[in-house]
Amino acid sequence: MVDQPGGATTRAPRSAERAAAIRASLGVALAVSAYGFSFGALSVASGLDIWQTCVLSLLMFSGGSQFALIGVLASGGAAAGGAAIAGAALLGTRNGLYALRIAPLIGGRWPRKLLAAHWTIDESTAVATAQPGLEGQRTGFWFTGGLIYLGWNLTTFVGALIGNQLGDVSQYGLDAAAAAAFLGLLWPRLKQLQPVVVAIGAAVVAAVLTPWLPPGIPVLMAAMVAVVVGVTNWWGAKA
Repeated sequence: MVDQPGGATTRAPRSAERAAAIRASLGVALAVSAYGFSFGALSVASGLDIWQTCVLSLLMFSGGSQFALIGVLASGGAAAGGAAIAGAALLGTRNGLYALRIAPLIGGRWPRKLLAAHWTIDESTAVATAQPGLEGQRTGFWFTGGLIYLGWNLTTFVGALIGNQLGDVSQYGLDAAAAAAFLGLLWPRLKQLQPVVVAIGAAVVAAVLTPWLPPGIPVLMAAMVAVVVGVTNWWGAKA
């Protein structure tokens, strides 16, 4: 709050913080929601019907896990159901790591925490942690989670409905749009050596392990780079 003549106050700094978080949320939500067209079309192509596809997005709501699930189903059919579920669950464990960072921002009673748990995904965590203040972090988390939940489920339905008319969805480059949104959040933070080391190390680990390990494990191994560097404070500022 800023003091004004006569003792009045204004919430300009807080409003500016919220506005910046909302702008980031909108940009990320648009990019990620567009990727839902691909999921809807690919899910139907893998053997699920429209309603199964929509329920998957409503209840699972974790893009990486959803793609892992339908990818295994597409290659092995119903017989691969167990492996598909295992791979998707393993990949989804990363959200539990995010919860450790997000939990202090939430507060409130259990219905609020339950909703927050469902919306704790890559994007909501990334936008929240990119904000400098607590107000912006909370705004970024809730706006990103809510906007993507609505957008992702809508585009999933449309993609499943008109999947045959879309043809090869990979030609539209929607996956690149989501990656670009993440890069936009990451780039301003690469001002010190430690974040650069984490980003490069995690990328190398994921790229090397992906051809050899089941879905989910390379992502978790890449996340361990950040854990190790953070715990040891390698290349970080000394206390």
